[in-house]
This record gives sequence, structure tokens and C-alpha cells, in this order.
Amino acid sequence: MTESDRLIDAAISARDNAYAPYSNFQVGAAVRGESGAVYTGCNVENAAYPEGLCAEANALGAMVLAGERRAVEIAVAGDGEGLCTPCGGCRQKIREFAADTIPILVCGPEGLRQRFTLGELLPAAFGPDNLT
Repeated sequence: MTESDRLIDAAISARDNAYAPYSNFQVGAAVRGESGAVYTGCNVENAAYPEGLCAEANALGAMVLAGERRAVEIAVAGDGEGLCTPCGGCRQKIREFAADTIPILVCGPEGLRQRFTLGELLPAAFGPDNLT
């Protein structure tokens, strides 16, 4: 099993813990930091809809809490027939901690569906380097 396969499995497992009583759309994410450690997150909905949290944001938060600041690979797992790519806000959050070349593995319950780079999902992104 490759490190990417383990990352995908971690995202799928995180999806199972999502709190999605309103949409019933569970999402899990797994982020590999530069150290090789994997950090997971799931979506957490709220009755005040805009106050929910995305799986990717929660996984990045876990990475930052652990003291890491660079993500090198991300997997996102969702249900349904369509691709569950990170939302626009999460794409920008990922950009804060990753290069535009970072692989983003988009998965379903069965495993990998498609592979993107952040640059493909968020071209010409504004990031920390724009402020230096």
C-alpha cells in the first residue's frame, strides 16, 4: 500500500465521523504534512448553516495544531456520484499551507476518483508569496 493509498483510507475513515444531519452529505479529508504525519478532519454542520466547518479546514487546523505549516498531499472523500472537490474557501485555505503543485486526491467510498493539483483547482491563486 502506498502513502497515497493510506491517505485516501484516512480521508474515507474521517468521512464516517462527519456530523451532517442537515445535508446528509458526509465529507472527510486527510492532509499529509512535510513530516509525513497525516491529519484528518470531517465536515461539521450547524443549524445556523453558514457556521458549519469543512473537512479540509478541520484537517488543516489539526496539522497547524500539531505544529506543522506545510501540506504536501491532500485527500478528500465524499459521497454521491459527482466529484467532491474542495469548495472555493477550502481551496484558498489549502493555498495558505501548500504550493500550487500539491496533489489533491478526490475520492469516493470506493477510493480514488480523480487527481488534481491545487493549481488546476485554483489557478492564479493569491497566496502568502503575494505579500512578500
